[in-house]
Amino acid sequence: MHQRRTRTVDALRMEDVAALAGVSPMTVSRTLRDPGSVSKAMRDRVQAAVNDMGYVPNRLAGSLASQRSHVVGLIVPGLGDSLYAGMAQAIEGVLSEHGLYLLIAASHHDPATEEAAIAAFLAQRVCGLILHSTRHTDRAKILVQAAAVPTVEIGRLTQTPLDLCVSYSGFAAAKAMVMHLGGLGYRRIGFVSLPLRNNERSVERRRGYLAGLRELGLTALPNLMVEASPGFAGGVDAVVRLVQRDPAIDAIFFAADVMAVGALFECQRRGWAVPGQIAIASFDDVDLLSHVVPTITSLRIPREEIGRRSAAMVVSRLNGTFSGPRIIDLKFDVMTRESTTRAGGDIAP
Repeated sequence: MHQRRTRTVDALRMEDVAALAGVSPMTVSRTLRDPGSVSKAMRDRVQAAVNDMGYVPNRLAGSLASQRSHVVGLIVPGLGDSLYAGMAQAIEGVLSEHGLYLLIAASHHDPATEEAAIAAFLAQRVCGLILHSTRHTDRAKILVQAAAVPTVEIGRLTQTPLDLCVSYSGFAAAKAMVMHLGGLGYRRIGFVSLPLRNNERSVERRRGYLAGLRELGLTALPNLMVEASPGFAGGVDAVVRLVQRDPAIDAIFFAADVMAVGALFECQRRGWAVPGQIAIASFDDVDLLSHVVPTITSLRIPREEIGRRSAAMVVSRLNGTFSGPRIIDLKFDVMTRESTTRAGGDIAP
């Protein structure tokens, strides 16, 4: 009498790949396990089917009955940016309460690098994904859809998420800051962003800046918009370039906080009064902005709350208790401080 064996989900998926490639499951297994044992033509044939199916080989080799680990994968743009530290800590805190662990990778604003990280995470059978980016390669989308694990996008508010989204509107936030500066009487408002290429958040913030100018009835001047590298040096370079281009500039909105601090220090070094000659405003309200002199007006983004809510969404999906909504907008706040307050003006609380 033959013993009946229950085939795993992984084995069934491999059969689908084999059928699509027109080969046996054993050939697929051998090709993926030991590529050098088959011809290049066969490797290409199997890989094409793998890509089309969004199949990821199970590196856990069936060691878990559920075929899923207790690990959630988080992919952020960079591991050296303090903005993501508090958010990651908030995510980890929620996950740990439910016996889950956090694994982190960086995409460096590169969709191909994000795709590789997603594939690596899924190969380890993560039980959920939290993705900072909302811009993905076609294959990354196929991988996520095929894996069918809870997936939350958090970097920007999108109405067409892969699965779930909790974030804020960078467009609305940037527009609100420009409107705020306009309300204080500033009319030649410059804008400094991180490089726009492969960075949907920078593009969105620039769109918000332009929309704010339109609503104020101000002309968008190309010489008042620059891209700069992240960090203090980027802010130093940007403020000097903008003042040289247009000495009449009266306010600069930086789409990254550390750049704004670098610009403030450079203004002080050169004797340019802030806000008497140039007002400075920033995106992301890191603690440093409220301790420099003058303190810097900024947009406060609820990053820790975004982290907590995204982790809670993953947990509720895994527990079968998720009840929606699929898209959550956590908004933002404009924190008015000394760097934009004209002489004699009051600082909003």
